[in-house]
Amino acid sequence: MATIVLSAVGAAAGASIGGGILGLSSVVIGRAVGRVIDQRIMGSGSEAVETGKVDRFRLNGASEGSPIAQIYGRGRVGGQVIWASRFRENQSTSGGGGKGAPASPKVTEYSYSVSLAIALCEGEITRVGRVWADGEEFAREDLILRVYTGSPDQLPDPKIEAVEGAGNVPAFRGVAYCVFEDLDLGQFGNRVPQLSFEVMRPAQDDGELASDLAGGIRGVSLIPGTGEYALATTPVYFDKGIGDVEAVNADTPSGKTDFATSIETLDEELTNCGSISIVVSWFGDDLRCGQSSFQPKVEQADVDGKDMPWLVSGAARGDASLVPRLDDRPVYGGTPTDQSVVEAIQEINALGKEVAFYPLF
Repeated sequence: MATIVLSAVGAAAGASIGGGILGLSSVVIGRAVGRVIDQRIMGSGSEAVETGKVDRFRLNGASEGSPIAQIYGRGRVGGQVIWASRFRENQSTSGGGGKGAPASPKVTEYSYSVSLAIALCEGEITRVGRVWADGEEFAREDLILRVYTGSPDQLPDPKIEAVEGAGNVPAFRGVAYCVFEDLDLGQFGNRVPQLSFEVMRPAQDDGELASDLAGGIRGVSLIPGTGEYALATTPVYFDKGIGDVEAVNADTPSGKTDFATSIETLDEELTNCGSISIVVSWFGDDLRCGQSSFQPKVEQADVDGKDMPWLVSGAARGDASLVPRLDDRPVYGGTPTDQSVVEAIQEINALGKEVAFYPLF
């Protein structure tokens, strides 16, 4: 099988001739003539197509004399680019037809990625929470993102050292910054988006973290203790029919369940918290404790969770009573299913914290 590439041949021939006409180089003229012959012989579909090609990138950086932001408590900052690698160009080619097949264009798609470091504020911070790109929050789990808190002993980033060479990279001590490694720019139109960050910075004392309320907390209770799947680390969905699937316990762009996201936040903000009480609510039927009976209840009896049916102490959804309702809506969340309680205990233990089971009636 032979491929006619007269445009390339024409360009080579033009280069050997040299010179130009009307300001156009002989290389350009030769390539144009070759393309015309290509299309005459192979049809218009033979013309190569390039999509997403970027000839020049613009990247905002820190300018000399720019102030370092200060954050007190919780704030949203844009930061400044303090380092960036060269853009990496990736090519993907498809089409082009074949022997006996109709002529089709050869399409080359370009995509780009870049690594960059962004200074956030004066350190020392405790965490970076949500991240926005062009005003839209996106999941940190989809990124290779490293956060440096601005501690007095932080070390240089390994990616920057790999590019610039060991010993040639500052540690930016006293400055909180983050590093994106190989950030895919395709989802942002092959450009670096406008980034902003949710930063938490507690009170400082002589350049180090002060002893504040957050640092003094040793244990917490998870409340309100209701919600059928509120404690699950596995995403749960209600399948209500064709095309009607409802996410029950995953309402954040983090890519994790609400419980997993909350526990991660707690672990990063309450760094000295070592014990968590898991509150699990059952419901009584009489204000007189001596005469009241207690039982688990559900919010609705029509649909059960996919891959995690509601089950508490051997009682299935169809066997349980409903929580009180107002205007045909539940007033409280249902009793957490046993499997979600087990998952919550495992998640907390994985963080090295103690767990106390706290039944609430």
